[in-house]
Amino acid sequence: MATQLLSLKKKSILQQGTVIPAHPLALHANRELDEDHQRLLTRYYLASGAGGIAVGVHSTQFAIRNPEINLYEKVLVLAAEEIAKSGIQDDFISIAGICGNTEQAINEAQIALKHGYDMGLLSMGGLQDQTEAQILDRTMAIAEVMPVFGFYLQPSVGGRIFSYDFWLQFANIENVLAIKAAPFNRYQTLDLVRAVCHSNRNKEITLYTGNDDNIVGDLLSKYQFEIDGQTVTKRFEGGLLGHWAVWTNAAVKLFEEIKACRNSGYQGTAELLTKGIAVTDMNAAIFDPAHGFHGCIPGIHEVLKRQGLLEGIWCLDPAEKLSEGQAEEISRVCLAYPELIDDDFVESFLATQKS
Repeated sequence: MATQLLSLKKKSILQQGTVIPAHPLALHANRELDEDHQRLLTRYYLASGAGGIAVGVHSTQFAIRNPEINLYEKVLVLAAEEIAKSGIQDDFISIAGICGNTEQAINEAQIALKHGYDMGLLSMGGLQDQTEAQILDRTMAIAEVMPVFGFYLQPSVGGRIFSYDFWLQFANIENVLAIKAAPFNRYQTLDLVRAVCHSNRNKEITLYTGNDDNIVGDLLSKYQFEIDGQTVTKRFEGGLLGHWAVWTNAAVKLFEEIKACRNSGYQGTAELLTKGIAVTDMNAAIFDPAHGFHGCIPGIHEVLKRQGLLEGIWCLDPAEKLSEGQAEEISRVCLAYPELIDDDFVESFLATQKS
């Protein structure tokens, strides 16, 4: 099989930076797939102005891969069908989450290709028994199948810490086109960015923030290093975020503000950083760091349920529920930051779905 490459048009969209929500999983009360709401969510992200979606990722729940559940390919198909119906698929990046050992990851990449996905978001979660060299070999194997979107996942939800040398070698792999930084840690984020800057492919790698605790700060920051007598500058061009699975139209508007700020010589940075604190406060309510992120996925579902985009907040694991006080925290931040929610947009969107 020939290696899939990203089209020049989509590569340009990726490099210029865009909003990419991590797609949740819609379930009925019996914890079986709610196909209607699953499709509705995809249409919401398309209508919101997002530049792509990531399906089969942490927010979609890793358990979709369990043999007794077996929903991985199904959720990819549903999203792909809605993207095709939208008529904007040439301007929209479809990303499939890829997990597991090398054999499983290659199989998932081939499934993603079969259904027209552009890139694979390659999780390094669940590989604690493998060396960094083995994980690099796995990455090279996937990159021979399709374009890779790297993923530095925080340890508290199944990821692990990687060395600077790992990321330097990772960035040097052909067909790795982007990396999502989501360690929720400034030191580890810096290791990743510094390694990419030192890579001989630094111009080929686009950085996306996955640090839901520092979204605006990441998007406004410039990293600069002196390398072999030259100044190399890098920044997070866009975001691939679970946080952007909710209030997505408001996130798109905020991202446009950030891009305008960057393009104007960073005028208005102070105001945006203040708004960034509000975004982090909102993220704390939905991601539940107060309880070790236990309510992260139910928190996303709670917002979508309140807006009418989901029927309920059920997860595949019955133990995944809102933490004590989390619903109240979500209510608090919605009242505190009305400009950062998109209830009016969702109401209008849902009205079009019923007509």
